[in-house]
Amino acid sequence: MERKAEKERVCVTGAGGYIASWVVKFLLSKGYIVHGTVRDPSDEKNSHLKKLEKALENLQLFKTDLLDYEGLCAAFAGCSGVLHVASPVPIGPISNPENFTQEELIEPAVVGTRNVLSACEKAKVKKVVVVSSAGAVAVTPNRPKDRPMDEECWSDLEYCKATQNYYCLAKTIAESEALEHTKKSELNIVTVCPSFVFGPMLQSTMNGSCLLLLSFMKDGGESVKNIVYPVVDVRDVAESILLAYENPDAVGRYICSAHSIQAQALAEKLKSMYPNYNYPKSYIEDEKDVELSSEKLQSLGWKYRPLEETLVDAVRNYEENGFLVEH
Repeated sequence: MERKAEKERVCVTGAGGYIASWVVKFLLSKGYIVHGTVRDPSDEKNSHLKKLEKALENLQLFKTDLLDYEGLCAAFAGCSGVLHVASPVPIGPISNPENFTQEELIEPAVVGTRNVLSACEKAKVKKVVVVSSAGAVAVTPNRPKDRPMDEECWSDLEYCKATQNYYCLAKTIAESEALEHTKKSELNIVTVCPSFVFGPMLQSTMNGSCLLLLSFMKDGGESVKNIVYPVVDVRDVAESILLAYENPDAVGRYICSAHSIQAQALAEKLKSMYPNYNYPKSYIEDEKDVELSSEKLQSLGWKYRPLEETLVDAVRNYEENGFLVEH
C-alpha cells in the first residue's frame, strides 16, 4: 500500500479495541491524521493509544459512543474516511439474554451503524469501511457442501435467533443494512468480515477471541468440542481494513480469513511449542465444518502471515502481560 503524500484525516470508531488499535497504529505509521472515538479518553484502557508512534501530533481522541449521533458528527468532522470498527463482543455466558441482546448487542451494532452512516453523510465523508464478522456469513443450517463459503453467503437471521446467537444476528443485520445503504446514498461503503482473530494485543484488557486462545492453554478442560476454527491474525485484519479503504477497486463485502484449524490440532500445535501449559484432555467430534474463502480480498492484494507466527507472537504477548504463567 502506498504511503499518503498529504495528510488525510480518517476516523476510527472504538479506537481502543483489539482490532481498532492496530488500525490506528498502521494509519499513524502511514502519515494519516487520525480521529478515534472512545467512551472515555482518560480511561487507562485507552492509554496505549497515546503511546503509539506519531500519536502525540497526529491522533485526537473523541469522547463518544455509537448511540451518540452528535458526538459521532463531531468526531467525523473534516475526515475523508471512517473505519467503523466498534461493536460490542460478548465475553462469557449471557446471564439475561433478552435484555442483553437488545440493549448491549443489537442496539449498538445496528442503531450504532445507522448513526455512523448518517453522521458520515452529514460530515461529507467520502468512504466508509464497516467491520462486520464472518459471523454474518457462516451461521446458517444451509451451508454449501461442495465449496467454501464466499461473499454471497449470509447468516440466517431466524437460525441466529433460534440458536440465541445474538452477536451474529446483530452483525448480520448491521452489515446488510450498511450495504443496502449504498443504494440510496453517495457514500462509498465497503465491509470486511474477519473470522476468529488471534495475535498480539496493543490494549491492556482481554477481549473475546484472545480469551478463546488463552482457554486452550489455561483451562485444561476435560472435553472440548473439536470444531473447526477459521482464524486470521489481528495485524492482517488491520491491513485488510486499510486495503479496503485505500484501494479504489474495493467494492461490496470481503471475507477476511487465513487458516482453518480444528480445536485439537490447534491445541497440539500450541503444546508442541509450549508444553508447560494446561491443555484440554479430550475432544468431542463435531461435524460443523466451516470453510471460508478470502479469494476476493486476496485479489485486491491482501496477504496473510503463517499461523505459527500469529501463535508465537500472541503467546509472547500474553506472557509479557501476565495473562499466561507456566506451570
